[in-house]
Amino acid sequence: MQNNGSNVVVVIDGDETVFINKLRSELPPLAKIDSIEMEEEDCQYDGFKIIDSSSGGKGASIPNDTAICDNCKRDLFDPLNRRYLYPFTNCTDCGARFSIISDLPYDRANTSMNEYPADTLCSEEYASPLDRRFHHQTISCPACGPSYYLLDSKGNRLDKDPIEEFARRIDEGSIGVVKSWGGMHICSNLDELTHLRSWYRRSEKPFAVMMKDLGTLKNYCMPTVYEEQEITSPNRPIVLVKKKENDLTELISPGLDTIGVFLPYSAMHHILFHYLDHDALVMTSANSPGEPMVLKDEDALELGADIYLMHNRRIINRCDDSVLRMFGSHPQYIRKSRGHIPSYLNCKNGQAVALGGQENLCGAVAKDGRMYTTQYIGDGERPGVIRFLDNATRYFMKLLGSSPQIIAMDLHPAYNNRPLAKSMAEEFGAELIEVQHHWAHAASLLIDNGIEDAMVLAVDGTGYGLDGQAWGGEVLRADFSSFDRVAHLEPITLLGGEKAVYDPRRLVFSLDEMVGRSNPYFSETEAAVLRKMMPAAPTSTGFGRVLDALSCYFGICQKRTYDGEPAMKLERALSAGTNKFNFNVKVKNNVILTSELYRDMTDSVGTPSDLSYSFVYALLDAMVDIAADNGELNGINTIGLTGGVSYNGPISSIVKDMVESRGFRFVCHSRVPNGDGGISTGQCAIALQKLN
Repeated sequence: MQNNGSNVVVVIDGDETVFINKLRSELPPLAKIDSIEMEEEDCQYDGFKIIDSSSGGKGASIPNDTAICDNCKRDLFDPLNRRYLYPFTNCTDCGARFSIISDLPYDRANTSMNEYPADTLCSEEYASPLDRRFHHQTISCPACGPSYYLLDSKGNRLDKDPIEEFARRIDEGSIGVVKSWGGMHICSNLDELTHLRSWYRRSEKPFAVMMKDLGTLKNYCMPTVYEEQEITSPNRPIVLVKKKENDLTELISPGLDTIGVFLPYSAMHHILFHYLDHDALVMTSANSPGEPMVLKDEDALELGADIYLMHNRRIINRCDDSVLRMFGSHPQYIRKSRGHIPSYLNCKNGQAVALGGQENLCGAVAKDGRMYTTQYIGDGERPGVIRFLDNATRYFMKLLGSSPQIIAMDLHPAYNNRPLAKSMAEEFGAELIEVQHHWAHAASLLIDNGIEDAMVLAVDGTGYGLDGQAWGGEVLRADFSSFDRVAHLEPITLLGGEKAVYDPRRLVFSLDEMVGRSNPYFSETEAAVLRKMMPAAPTSTGFGRVLDALSCYFGICQKRTYDGEPAMKLERALSAGTNKFNFNVKVKNNVILTSELYRDMTDSVGTPSDLSYSFVYALLDAMVDIAADNGELNGINTIGLTGGVSYNGPISSIVKDMVESRGFRFVCHSRVPNGDGGISTGQCAIALQKLN
């Protein structure tokens, strides 16, 4: 048997059918069979051997980072085991993979474990076919492997048991930074939430919480069967789950009806909870605002925490925690990263690279009918994020042996990754194309579902349109070759441009001006200035901006402190609402008249939940009606939903019910992020179509 980088070569001298059936039925936990090719060979071998790897093939066959398995947990807490409380305990069935590998084939020499030669006992385990660590590339133990150490706030090493002392300090109320597999977390106990928010200058944004075990998790929230399956999976993502309403869970996620929860995935996490009195910890990515997660001690120390739990194994691939929410049985990725990357989609042939939009960046690399996306990168305002995007994309290009023929970027002229796309195109002599934002969303939905065309509701906050204005409430007829903008929401003026995104009172003012209604938020002097700004101000058809305006109007959120906040906080009201008012919305020249619907809503008397739900229901009803009519005319029987707004549970449920009641097939995301994390996937699919 030999690993040649992109596949495994197995030579047998028995019945191939018996061998393949047994292989399929006894596949190890992390193994997956993509395809099997058989050739006859005239040779003889003396017994079973695993021979040295070859670098002859190229392909991303690295397993994902996977939570510590039950066998290793037993080793971890067995006082008689030589790996007792050893924080790097793992085996062939679990542990860090993607975050510590530099190249293929997956051999120790190509990982950051190459700095730690295996000792005699580990070498014996590695060589024994009867041992579960047989040919385990990152095998180690306390005698030969990496280790943790503890730093105080000034970077001085503390001569104490690192994890035990860190746990004691966290129990006492310290804010810590802890290094894990793919990066670092800021860590505190839940009693310190108010202090943590002040220290981290994060007044409203929700925190992810790591729970000691599933029983503890259920004390804080109410997972469905499908959510529980994801939470306990070896991938260990952060999952958004409906919270039990109390003062503590409200502090975790102010104004939201969910909290992001996950379970320990590394041996270190389990050891930490072994020593802790607290059963839950805030665990949020450790980074300066707008920058990628820190990897080095000196960068972590700049965060100003009280205590630092560090280790000396190099992180090769930075990898944030994955974040998802469930829509029924469909996982919908907000951030697809640790535990879920690398993964691929089948695609058309050709070599292509795509670099996404501006928010929630990741890159996409396609070769030989497979498309891989990078881990989550971040928001592209800072140069450090663009450097990370460049490095991560090139890493996948190296793994695949890719030399792109075509490179795709967003249409927006000011996005910070466009210079990178241009320089890459020049470097590789590749064609460079621009892809409209919402077409990319639609294409990502198509490839996610393995279909060629659909009517698509592309709903988000903003994306640069063909007319130079901000789009985001779109009904599209789309395939991989082209798209038609069939209808859209009525444009709303963005007073002050980006200022209106952070101050949704300006959105409400615009709507009030459109319907001749007085506005309560601004003085007459301020209002006069805003009215003068309106004729020259940019506009937006974004569904997200409409939700922001509703959230502001009902007093739910009148200032945005993090991306998507007003719309996200509106979801709690929508979840409690009904279509009590049965509003009708007018459509004129394929423009859905949001302002007249707004007038009807503000003239009505009712609860914010019922009024907002009835408003949203009417908008979606008009969009689905138009999509269905156009689909019938063009022989398209599928209507899909994509874009950041589609993470909203009530909105997705409304659209699904409407689509299916009209006799159409409904499709949503389950493998590609709904939001801007899926843009590079759509861009890459469109680029490949252009090649073909």
